[in-house]
Amino acid sequence: MDISNKEIEEIVRKVVANMSGDEQDAQPATVATGVVINGKTYHGVFNDMNEAIEAAYQAQRKLRDLSFEEREKFITVARRLIMEEAEEMAKLGVSETGMGRVEHKILKHRYVAMKTPGTEDLVTEAISGDKGLMLLEMAPYGVIGAMTPSTNPSETVLCNSIGMIAGGNTVVFNPHPNALMTSLYAVDLINRAAIEAGLPQNMCCAVAKPTMETSDIMVKHPYIKMLCCTGGPGVVKAMLSSGKKAIGAGAGNPPVIVDETADIAKAGKDIIDGCTFDNNLPCIAEKEVFALEAIADELIHHMIQAGAYLISREQMLELEKVVLVDGKNGKKTINKKWVGRDAKLILKQIGINVGDEIRCVLCEAQEMDHFVQIELMMPILAVVRVPDVDTAIKMAVKAEHGNRHTAHMHSKNIDNLSKFAREVETTIFVKNAPSYAGIGVGGEGHCTFTIAGPTGEGLTSARSFTRKRRCVMVDSFRIV
Repeated sequence: MDISNKEIEEIVRKVVANMSGDEQDAQPATVATGVVINGKTYHGVFNDMNEAIEAAYQAQRKLRDLSFEEREKFITVARRLIMEEAEEMAKLGVSETGMGRVEHKILKHRYVAMKTPGTEDLVTEAISGDKGLMLLEMAPYGVIGAMTPSTNPSETVLCNSIGMIAGGNTVVFNPHPNALMTSLYAVDLINRAAIEAGLPQNMCCAVAKPTMETSDIMVKHPYIKMLCCTGGPGVVKAMLSSGKKAIGAGAGNPPVIVDETADIAKAGKDIIDGCTFDNNLPCIAEKEVFALEAIADELIHHMIQAGAYLISREQMLELEKVVLVDGKNGKKTINKKWVGRDAKLILKQIGINVGDEIRCVLCEAQEMDHFVQIELMMPILAVVRVPDVDTAIKMAVKAEHGNRHTAHMHSKNIDNLSKFAREVETTIFVKNAPSYAGIGVGGEGHCTFTIAGPTGEGLTSARSFTRKRRCVMVDSFRIV
């Protein structure tokens, strides 16, 4: 799905004009129902973080008294609005951040609408015995403070909001500044859904101008009982050191292993499909491949057939100078300018001109090359030839860097699949499918964009944002 320049200009003019430098237009004015930016009211958005938290606190006091049925009414409306406005949010996300692909962002929004669990995720446990009855129920934390990324901004806001509100919480977001208007659009959508469903407003709130200061206020505010961070390792570490209950979705560098028993043609296509999904922005996406020598040539052939462009080692080293920069302690890190960009634009930087049919930059590499060891979040894929599956597993575990995020394998050998899964210990392990199957896109299981490896919740859902409360009745209510 192509976006014309005219469409992008119209979106930018209408929705993100406040970033154009016109200071008069850019100044939001607080009103009773939210913030007005360029004539549009964003419900649940406040100029002051303390005001946003207070509004969410008051909303949660009302929400906690509502039934599951009333929460589900809101969630049903939210799902419908997300489906109806998926294309608009996808175009806005690409135009504002310059990252990703519209057709894939539309798909991600639709899966958020269809496969994010609601109140059905909250299951009460009961144990009865000679001493009576014990109930274990899932209760809300209260007001949750959340940080969201620029890579999947509206998807994360929407998915988290549904799960958090289903659990009886309200949420205050401190969005990534580089995806501000996309995030605020999602916050407004959640509040519009609440209004339509007759539920309290401000169950989902955000600050109009997120900064480090607003983040610090959110983290330290006494009304914030839980924190949820979807972002880079630095911000996740800060959340986890706050002293509050926190869910952290950290970095990943997902490896792929292909052995000689795999369906090589399918593996080649699946890997390219997964690697290029939204231009490799999802943290679960394939980042490097370890292919057994016996099938490496065939695998590369099918990758090329699937839309990859193979560059030489010399060209790979030249491309490193474009997409990597010097970071702290002299270590290389990604050049954020190229995160989530189209493969053809990346190739153009080293003098290679290709058409839209090229989705991925493919190269052969050695184990310790930068393109193997650094999570790029770009449609660039390094293939390392290995002599046997044990070597592949050893190298893949090392390249994953102990993040325990996601790993993939294409094989029909159960022993090989089991051995790699045990060794790599990732939260998600995808067998014989593109990476996005791991979040329910084309696979079983629910959808999420907050995958909490560091704190152990895994693929978050409504139950992740609840605390267990035990109620005991002694010597009563047992009927047998």
